Amino acid sequence: MKKIYTKTGDEGMTSLRGGVRVPKDDIRIEANGTIDLLNALIGKLRVMPGISDDWKPYLQDIQKELMTVMSHVATPEDKINPRLLHVNELTERMELRMDEVMAKIEEHGHFIVPTGSIASAEIHIARTIARQAERRLWTVNRDYPIDSSVMRFMNRLSDFLFVMTKEQLQKEGIAPEDWK
Repeated sequence: MKKIYTKTGDEGMTSLRGGVRVPKDDIRIEANGTIDLLNALIGKLRVMPGISDDWKPYLQDIQKELMTVMSHVATPEDKINPRLLHVNELTERMELRMDEVMAKIEEHGHFIVPTGSIASAEIHIARTIARQAERRLWTVNRDYPIDSSVMRFMNRLSDFLFVMTKEQLQKEGIAPEDWK
């Protein structure tokens, strides 16, 4: 059986794709850790009772795209594989879904307090981690340019999760708690 541990990170270093060694707190590693956390939480949303099946294909596609984004971030610029990301197509699909849902939801015009139900609270947590991941990617982008379509996707993702929360609350018959 192959061992899962390598012991190569015991001194605070890790590898990017292609074998380049960097400190474990390198901003690319930090950004990928945040994206990984987001991806795990989205996986939880996919199996959480009460989450509408209508959202699950989107969540699955988002998870796969987040894995591709992590690969892109972990690849040194001189070794980037021109593998095409599907973020433009997915971003457009997410925008269409948000527009459809928002057309059916009563707009309160206020910020809402992240609460309501277990499911809506979990979606809110994913939304905040999506924002954090986006901020980490902007930090990465200063020194290691990231394709603008990836940045647009990450920005839309938190909006998508916000709209998902609003629909979740409506589906459960829970009025959003406005912050005024």
